[in-house]
Amino acid sequence: METTDRQYLEQRIREALSDLRPFLEADGGDITLEEVTTDLVAKVRLHGACSNCSMSPMTMKAGVEEAIKRVAPAIKRVDAVNLPVTA
Repeated sequence: METTDRQYLEQRIREALSDLRPFLEADGGDITLEEVTTDLVAKVRLHGACSNCSMSPMTMKAGVEEAIKRVAPAIKRVDAVNLPVTA
């Protein structure tokens, strides 16, 4: 994937995260995009209350990943760099 393509994806993802931010902030949390890898994995970091909330894995799957894939369908997966990996 070319750098300009990845930059475009990153911009689209940041916009999607901005739309989610008010909901996360209402619960004392936040989220940032760390990177989009060459194999099209979006890596995000959860902050504040979101980083240790028991609902974070569900938030990632049902909210964050869905929002990101809606604006950037090329993304294969969304991983939170600061959450344990679940099967």
